Amino acid sequence: MEKDTVISSYNHSINLVERKTLLITGVKKIESFDEEEFFMETNLGFLTIKGEGLELIKLDTLQGNVSIKGLINSFTYQEDAKGSSRKERENGIFNRLFK
Repeated sequence: MEKDTVISSYNHSINLVERKTLLITGVKKIESFDEEEFFMETNLGFLTIKGEGLELIKLDTLQGNVSIKGLINSFTYQEDAKGSSRKERENGIFNRLFK
């Protein structure tokens, strides 16, 4: 394997510590994030994380590792990015901008 080759088959896991620190492996791409929601693609589907005061602490794109801190309220998987929650979020953003 070459030095610069990106690992394409990640193991996916989530480790939640006291609802304050979330360690995720197997992340392919972070689609969007803010203080209340992270939306990312993992090798097992799209993952939405909701909470309060969320911050990206560590991002390792080569290994697919992500660390998030803040108050974690929920996380939900979707099979694809075209799920209703993403559409609702996009509509919510546009509705807030153009009201």
